[in-house]
Amino acid sequence: MRSSTILGTGIVGTVVAVICCFTPLLVVVLGGVGLSAWLGWLDYVLFPALALFLGIIAYGLWRRRSADMERA
Repeated sequence: MRSSTILGTGIVGTVVAVICCFTPLLVVVLGGVGLSAWLGWLDYVLFPALALFLGIIAYGLWRRRSADMERA
């Protein structure tokens, strides 16, 4: 997989996790469709997902940097 693809995946995943964690958007959406009972355990899923996607970003940046160093 190319480093730009890895980096893009990490950025998109991080943005989605941040929107779900730090805004009431997910609460409104889940409440609107009748799934508000899921909100109790959502932090157990979203914060590790945020950490995972931040790790993917770091890995993508590391791969891009190492590829740039090999070209030089």
